[in-house]
Amino acid sequence: MDKPKVVLGVSGGIAAYKACELLRRLTESGHEVRVVPTASALHFVGEATWAALSGQSAATEVWESVHEVPHVRIGQGADLVVVAPATADMLAKAAHGLADDLLTNTLLTARCPVVFAPAMHTEMWEHPATQENVAALRRRGAVVIEPAVGRLTGVDTGKGRLPDPAEIFEVCRRVLARGERATTPDLAGRHVVVSAGGTREPLDPVRFLGNRSSGKQGYALARAAVARGARVTLVSANSELPDPAGADVVKVGTAVQLREAVLKAAADADAVVMAAAVADFRPARYVTGKIKKRDGVEPEPIALVRNPDILAEISAERARPGQVVVGFAAETDDVLANGRAKLARKGCDLLVVNEVGERKTFGAAESEAVVLAADGTETPVPYGPKEALADTVWDLVLPRLA
Repeated sequence: MDKPKVVLGVSGGIAAYKACELLRRLTESGHEVRVVPTASALHFVGEATWAALSGQSAATEVWESVHEVPHVRIGQGADLVVVAPATADMLAKAAHGLADDLLTNTLLTARCPVVFAPAMHTEMWEHPATQENVAALRRRGAVVIEPAVGRLTGVDTGKGRLPDPAEIFEVCRRVLARGERATTPDLAGRHVVVSAGGTREPLDPVRFLGNRSSGKQGYALARAAVARGARVTLVSANSELPDPAGADVVKVGTAVQLREAVLKAAADADAVVMAAAVADFRPARYVTGKIKKRDGVEPEPIALVRNPDILAEISAERARPGQVVVGFAAETDDVLANGRAKLARKGCDLLVVNEVGERKTFGAAESEAVVLAADGTETPVPYGPKEALADTVWDLVLPRLA
């Protein structure tokens, strides 16, 4: 089979060196990659590096190999164009249709999905001109990944850092997997909130009540939503997974903290997906010092109190009209019967029901589930990657959005 053809555009920012890692991941996963740097990008990483890593020449000007009409042919033949890093200057040129080099010409001729991964100083990202350019690109169907927060050039820290190349690769992979549907990101303009991981309820400074959730399903939901154009807030409870590119990640520990973060993020959200495994109970008393084991003395029983029912709360009190709420039900027996009862009890629009156990679902890369809907429909999702379940969830959310 023909390899998917990817154009990797690289514009002139210090983060250009990170694009080498993105290029390596794309080529090693079976993609044919043509690197199209700007002249400024070559000040950071030379043409020889791009050619060696991609196995193809890396031209910047439309005047090279003119007989091949590269300023038209490269974009026409691409399955995906990704620009990483995308500087403020590149975003402005792309938004206004300027075409003064090979990369900007390629962007004008491409009819495939286009992904921009911006990287710049915080002030440049937040400038109204940049935000208007980003909004214009998104309206036209491009996926513009939100930059990460972290160390920038010099001693500066803030929003504007290029996301991890491995996570940019995941966005590209999800966009390519959607094929022609990806040319119109169906969650563009939407804000979605996803919870992930498992809460931990402290007993003393070193012990807690927890569960086996890794956060993989919630992170798959967040990555899928980013690839489909959404603004994503990911409320992550004790997960060790890397932050998904483009998602605003809020770290929490306990069920009470997760409730506070979800309610805050849900205030302007179009959809809330509660994929986190939230502890039903927490210790009634927190012991400030480590509980000691004493010879001949049995430990005192641990009294528990209920945690807030976040899913039921946000389902009953929608933060905005038409907000779609999705819950998850982890069951060990009578899976569908318990799931249907939970759907009626919680009042959410969709409930993803799956069977869990020591070696089922929690921590695994694959899952199978049945998505129950408040209207009585049921959608089985066969055993497979959790990203497939994630796309099914968003497919079911879309027609229910206001």
